[in-house]
Amino acid sequence: MATHALFESSSGYAIFEIKLQENVGSMTKAVQNSIDDLAKFGKMVTLLSFSPFKSAAHALENANDISEGILNDYLKSLLELNLSKPAKKSSVKLAVWDPVLASSIKSALSIDCDTSDVSKDIIRGIRQHAPKLLKGLQGDDLMKAQLGLGHSYSRAKLKFNVNRIDNMIIQAIALLDQLDKDVNLFSMRIREWYGYHFPELVKIVPDNYQYAQVAQFLGAKESLTEEKLPDLAALLDDDMTRAQNVLDAAKGSMGSTLAEIDMLNINAFAARVVSIADYRKSLMSYLAEKMNVVAPSLTALLGERIGARLISHAGSLTNLSKYPASTVQILGAEKALFRALKTKGNTPKYGLIYHSTFIGRAGPKFKGRISRFLANKCSIASRIDCYSDKPSPLFGEALRQQVEERLNFFETGAPPSKNADAIRKVLEKMDLNDDEDEDMDAEPALPLIEPSPKKDKKKRKHRGDDDAMDEKKDKKEKKEKKSKE
Repeated sequence: MATHALFESSSGYAIFEIKLQENVGSMTKAVQNSIDDLAKFGKMVTLLSFSPFKSAAHALENANDISEGILNDYLKSLLELNLSKPAKKSSVKLAVWDPVLASSIKSALSIDCDTSDVSKDIIRGIRQHAPKLLKGLQGDDLMKAQLGLGHSYSRAKLKFNVNRIDNMIIQAIALLDQLDKDVNLFSMRIREWYGYHFPELVKIVPDNYQYAQVAQFLGAKESLTEEKLPDLAALLDDDMTRAQNVLDAAKGSMGSTLAEIDMLNINAFAARVVSIADYRKSLMSYLAEKMNVVAPSLTALLGERIGARLISHAGSLTNLSKYPASTVQILGAEKALFRALKTKGNTPKYGLIYHSTFIGRAGPKFKGRISRFLANKCSIASRIDCYSDKPSPLFGEALRQQVEERLNFFETGAPPSKNADAIRKVLEKMDLNDDEDEDMDAEPALPLIEPSPKKDKKKRKHRGDDDAMDEKKDKKEKKEKKSKE
């Protein structure tokens, strides 16, 4: 059982010595019941050493290391000072809450660590009675330190979060998909509702957005006159013919007359549909701007919406960049994949990238091949966007040109360009190599690999023939000697 316990608080590190080892090991339920009682729990542990943090920044640094399971120098020196390096027959065992930190302590200091439930119960009791067990500290001081450290830790996590920019894209594409459904649903509702009054308008104005605008502009069909035709034509893309058709249909419409209160509700609903459609357009422009900043290569290759859906489905651009091309290819088709694996059927060839124009332009025989090639280029583009200091859409345009060449290869058989050549051309356009040579004598971004000399197959064959002839001669000579003997 554990002989010592490590307690990490917001004020510093504390090492406690655990007494009554045999009772702790044999009477687990009794220990759990006595944890809440300070009088009983005070007999189980005694404070061996307490090392406070020097400042708030020092506390935040140690909190980050503890959360990642890293043994820093401050904690290492404390453990070395209070717990001597155990010998082979030593019985020193440290109770630690985090198993990752326990493995780090064991590998660095060779101190046996215990992360069992009994040890965690002891640490839980120490945390509960910390203001009484830690001498020189008051309850309010510990609470204030916890509050300040918690705010600093959360602020630092948000500040240094690699995926913080991706969150805006994920929320924007989710809202955009929801708005598409809502606009379609509301457009069908306004068509059905206003169709009771003016049913002929549906055939003249088939577009949902224009229909809602015209319904809001017209109101009661009886109010439409020739004076309003220029304004109506402005809503219909400056088409006077369609505006005149609307006027003629309004004069001879078979729709029923609605009450004033009904028309007010229809106009209010039409205005709401128009406002939602306008907001959807602004959100689309915001998403395009955000994608061009965060993932320009992926945007140039696939477009804003498909690239944003891939990032949203993966969780972040970092996660997407870590996926292999085979995972990117079927991203979004997980149900079909597991169904195929369960029924031992054909696995899906594509997921979210099916909406790309490349797959639609490919022939039925080449859809699987072009999807695999496109997923490969998506993986390259996401890694360039994620790990480059200054992402550029030039890489995505080069990768897009490679996909175009691959489609042309399927149709005509013209050989496409190699990936290394395409990337090197982009680097030459950006003048990266020249800038780096001026700043420092650094290696080029893509090292020039000299092709290895081709081996002459004919010489191989000749050498092999000579060896075979020599072996045959040796065998003949041996046979002749044996026959003479």
